[in-house]
Amino acid sequence: MTTDIPVGDWIDRRVPAAARPYLRLMRLDRPIGTWLLLFPCWWSAALAAGGWPDPALMLLFAIGAVVMRGAGCTVNDMADHRFDALVERTRTRPIPSGAVSLRQAAAFLAVLLLLGLAILVQLNGFAVAVGAASLLLVFPYPFMKRITWWPQAWLGLTFNWGALLGWAAVRGEIGLPALLLYAAGLFWTLGYDTVYAHQDKEDDALIGVKSTALRLGPQTRPALAAFYGLALALIAAAGWAAGLSWLFYPLLGVAGAHLAWQVRSVDLDRPAACLATFKANRWFGWLLLAAIVLGRVA
Repeated sequence: MTTDIPVGDWIDRRVPAAARPYLRLMRLDRPIGTWLLLFPCWWSAALAAGGWPDPALMLLFAIGAVVMRGAGCTVNDMADHRFDALVERTRTRPIPSGAVSLRQAAAFLAVLLLLGLAILVQLNGFAVAVGAASLLLVFPYPFMKRITWWPQAWLGLTFNWGALLGWAAVRGEIGLPALLLYAAGLFWTLGYDTVYAHQDKEDDALIGVKSTALRLGPQTRPALAAFYGLALALIAAAGWAAGLSWLFYPLLGVAGAHLAWQVRSVDLDRPAACLATFKANRWFGWLLLAAIVLGRVA
């Protein structure tokens, strides 16, 4: 892998040249990050629902995930543009390549945050406060890799905030199932983002950037098993605390088998294999959502 910027995709074919760098800044050409941000919102909203989750709320979360993931990527790229210029995979991103200046990126970020606010205020007042609090995690995240070997843990706290927000949007408070789901999401993210970080471990070591991939090294595979095992246990506890029916658990077992496959099969020394395994977490998200919905409505 020499770059993470696709060439000849739908952005190149269908989007005016002036807008292309901004869509790439949002990572619209790579939607996996949006899915990983969205699923905790959907899981929690479905867990809190009295039956089928509200489709309007689920759509609102989907739009919000696209916008806020774009804002988070913009913040990250603004903070990391000097590091990105030194890493082969990221040197062609819009800011280090010069396609977007820091001032332009800041203006674009302001637009995204205003859009995110417009979406957030559609929720109840308590949920608005919970959603706004997530910014306390979003803005420091890019700097974590400079000060700790565990920036993936901070990402877990940030990316799974939707586990609290989804419940708050439905019930106007934060209950035990939401807290358990949030903790589960932290360990899930520790797993998948450690796999992702193995793509850049050689460059990161050279430029002095920290990650769990470098910290865990040859112990990564057993650590992944522990992270995913804890995530599954906490998800099961969240389902029990929310009063889901027994039908939730067999499908959770299928989702767990998918995570076990990831741990067993990923080749941590091949960047392409790490990326493919990272992207496979989309299927875990769908399996868990199906398990929660089935456990709630059946």
